[in-house]
Amino acid sequence: MTQPAITTNALTKRFGDFIATNAITFEVAPGEIFGFLGANGAGKTTAMRMLCGLLKPSSGEARVAGFDIYTQTEKIKQRIGYMSQKFSLYEDLTVKENIRFYAGIYGLSNSQIREKTAGLLEKLRMEDEADKLVSALPLGWKQKLSFSIAVIHDPTIVFLDEPTGGVDPITRRHFWDLIYESASRGVTIFVTTHYMDEAEYCNRISIMVDGKIRALDTPAALKQQFGAASMNDVFLQLARAKS
Repeated sequence: MTQPAITTNALTKRFGDFIATNAITFEVAPGEIFGFLGANGAGKTTAMRMLCGLLKPSSGEARVAGFDIYTQTEKIKQRIGYMSQKFSLYEDLTVKENIRFYAGIYGLSNSQIREKTAGLLEKLRMEDEADKLVSALPLGWKQKLSFSIAVIHDPTIVFLDEPTGGVDPITRRHFWDLIYESASRGVTIFVTTHYMDEAEYCNRISIMVDGKIRALDTPAALKQQFGAASMNDVFLQLARAKS
């Protein structure tokens, strides 16, 4: 059997007396679109930062792309892509300069950088914008560019932290087309969001409440389990049960 793309066991992060992520346990299959849902402050970003090797856990275990998050963080970073909720772009650099900069950070050779830059600009139909500052781009274009840069080095797993925050519903739906395209190539997608409707786009989802995973299954199974018409109804039931 193929090993899971991500696996965690009782993964916990404490900040003093505050438990941000409380003993979470789950697995993500290769090529799966896994939604990590919850309200703002539920612990989603903390969990993602631990999995990316950016934050050391307080306790528990986890492996990403087969590597241990305590001792093999550099190997994890080589195999993942990451897009933050701020799109991770430098506003004072041009489109082309952003692509080249991040391609270099990801370790691509000069010839690969030239090839990837040309291919990405053509794919995004941004040849005419190549020398424009990113700050001059519409929000939707920044979003697509940031995601495309996050996968420019062909990672096996991509972490997306609130990638559709602050954009309109149509732009959000177009962004999910990019996610589907990557998943169709076998890339594992780990996406955090507080938009409950986006759960419908995922293969499976977990719902975080106050640092704990309160539900984990396919969207259809969770709606059936909670007798709910939508994922938002599921979330509201979980929130009420907490209080």
